[in-house]
Amino acid sequence: MQLTTDRSNRGAAREEARRRKSRRGAGVSAISSVVVIGGLIALVVSSKGWPAVQETFFSWAAFKDSFPEVLRGFWLDVKLFICVEIVVLVLGLVIALCRITSAAALYPIRLLAIVYTDLFRGVPTILVIYLIGFGLPALELSGVPTSPVLLGGLALALSYSAYVAEVYRAGIDSIHPSQKASALSLGLTNTQSLRLVILPQAVRRVVPPLLNDFISLQKDVALVSVLGPLEAFRVAQISASSNFNYTPLIAAAVLYLCVTVPLARVLDRMQARRGQLDGVGTVR
Repeated sequence: MQLTTDRSNRGAAREEARRRKSRRGAGVSAISSVVVIGGLIALVVSSKGWPAVQETFFSWAAFKDSFPEVLRGFWLDVKLFICVEIVVLVLGLVIALCRITSAAALYPIRLLAIVYTDLFRGVPTILVIYLIGFGLPALELSGVPTSPVLLGGLALALSYSAYVAEVYRAGIDSIHPSQKASALSLGLTNTQSLRLVILPQAVRRVVPPLLNDFISLQKDVALVSVLGPLEAFRVAQISASSNFNYTPLIAAAVLYLCVTVPLARVLDRMQARRGQLDGVGTVR
């Protein structure tokens, strides 16, 4: 009984010590953050050119006047992002499956998948948008869409599906071969083992890098503005050029941050949880 009590007291003492250390660390972090951030703000605000910069980029009146129009344009960004992301998820998986096929008869398809990923990963996204957005209508083919929104979305889907395909392929390759061998030993076919055993595990592993690509895609949707659609960045550009005040661009940036920052925090949480699970799994 005495031994149990002593162990309980030592455990409580260690827990209290950890709490004190955590509170002390939080206090130091808060103070250092206030000092550093406050110093940077003071440096900027006290600079000679700050009044001109404030009027040009951070005018509250210009922000209020332009924000409703920029917000209406941002809804186009959101809708385009969602539609493109659905296409990218499906097309990227198809390309990844084509790349990992080992059947001799399907070698041409595998070769095409390799060329596709090399091509669209190697060409900057903005150039893909230019080529698709202005090149396809110039061909004057019947049935080819001419809407700049559709063409811009197609260009983004082609570009990002190459990146996502490689993420999928890395996830599939990370699954130990024993998983497939076990599935085959249970009587599953190669297709069934891939669909029921390999892919579910691979997709769970690549969720964080996929989410990282989604964050990049959300920002790159603004590149469609070069084709003319009135999305948030394009509306901000028009508003800024009309009065030579660039605050509307800050308004657009705020809207993008409202989407990308929460996604980034979700990604951080998922990666931290993944690290904790991996740490638990490696304990012997």
